[in-house]
Amino acid sequence: MQVTVYFCLGCCIFLASGYNSFSKSMETLGKKQYQVQHGSCSYTFLLPEADNCRSSASYVSNAVQRDAPLDYDDSVQRLQLLENIMENNTQWLMKVLNQTTRLELQLLEHSLSTNKLERQISDQTSEITKLQEKNSFLEKRVLEMEDKHTLQLKSIKDEKDQLQVLVARQNSIIEELEKQLVTATVNNSVLQKQQHDLMETVHNLLTMISTPNSAKNNFVAKEEQISFKDCAEAFKSGLTTSGIYTLTVPNTAQEKKAYCDMETGGGGWTIIQRREDGSVDFHRTWKEYKMGFGDPAGEYWLGNEFVSQLTNQKRYVLKINLKDWEGNEAYSLYDHFSLANEELKYRIYLKGLTGTAGKISSISQPGNDFSTKDADNDKCICKCSQMLTGGWWFDACGPSNLNGMYYPLRQNNNKFNGIKWYYWKGSGYSLKATTMMIRPADF
Repeated sequence: MQVTVYFCLGCCIFLASGYNSFSKSMETLGKKQYQVQHGSCSYTFLLPEADNCRSSASYVSNAVQRDAPLDYDDSVQRLQLLENIMENNTQWLMKVLNQTTRLELQLLEHSLSTNKLERQISDQTSEITKLQEKNSFLEKRVLEMEDKHTLQLKSIKDEKDQLQVLVARQNSIIEELEKQLVTATVNNSVLQKQQHDLMETVHNLLTMISTPNSAKNNFVAKEEQISFKDCAEAFKSGLTTSGIYTLTVPNTAQEKKAYCDMETGGGGWTIIQRREDGSVDFHRTWKEYKMGFGDPAGEYWLGNEFVSQLTNQKRYVLKINLKDWEGNEAYSLYDHFSLANEELKYRIYLKGLTGTAGKISSISQPGNDFSTKDADNDKCICKCSQMLTGGWWFDACGPSNLNGMYYPLRQNNNKFNGIKWYYWKGSGYSLKATTMMIRPADF
């Protein structure tokens, strides 16, 4: 669009581009032309020359001349003033146009920034949408995994409950079998004792049948008189055959059957403990370990009370023979051995270890009190005798227990409650046979 502005004789005629009649009438007049281009718009300012303005005064109507007589000098000054005002307005308009241009540029930049920001927002919205979709997928997966884990936990819990029921049932079966085993062991011991007594009776009858009456009487009298303090005394009396002998409990008239080893290391050994086939149950009470149990011809425990009284009269040595399931043998020899009395819980005292069953004593030192399943005298908060079975000088369940459970071959490994001697075969190996024997140190 083009805009043209005319000024003449102090009057301004404003013509738009559509007013052709006024434009043509002014073409013959002399004029100053000012043109400003802004974008698609053009602004033209026309100012008449002074002479033309004077010549054009004749065109002014007589009525105007009558009303206001024309003063030439005043007109010139007025025209000059109008030109100055026009120039000022033109400059002001130029500033406005420049400011408008800057505003348009800023608006354009703002529009570009807005478009860029919209694109960034759109991109971020797309990323957020993708993340939300991914998050929804992950939440779905987590829920599926939680459901799966819940099912697995339920399955494991059901299996655990079933195993607990099975273990409880097996424990009941094991307890019943242990009771039956104890009963069978007791019955076996009774049968062995009856068999031994029967054999002695038969032997005595055969001897009496083959001997004259006077000799029978002499034999019976001699048999009644044979009683020794220990096997060393029997050996020194000339009895050098290993077997069962009758010993007298010191300071009493009580007699005790014991097996005497008259061959090992010069003989004279009193056997105080023997394990060889598991035929005797060694998980006994305090009273049974005090008085002794088992069969001297096989597995037995001589009795803590007898050994205590015997070893407190003079100095005795203790020898422990051990056998494993691979045919190996070892021993531990203590130069000084004794047991305290019952008030001191049959505490064991040992000195001077030698032998092949370990350079360290598997019976803890200093001496420990004796414990059984009904008398807990160990140094552990647990009850070692109940946990490991048998009666023994337990420390804190200690490195040895020769009176533990008897396990046969191929069942004797990894048995914490078996017949163990730590410093020879370790803590989980259950031995095949053991023998504990004593004799005077001056033998």
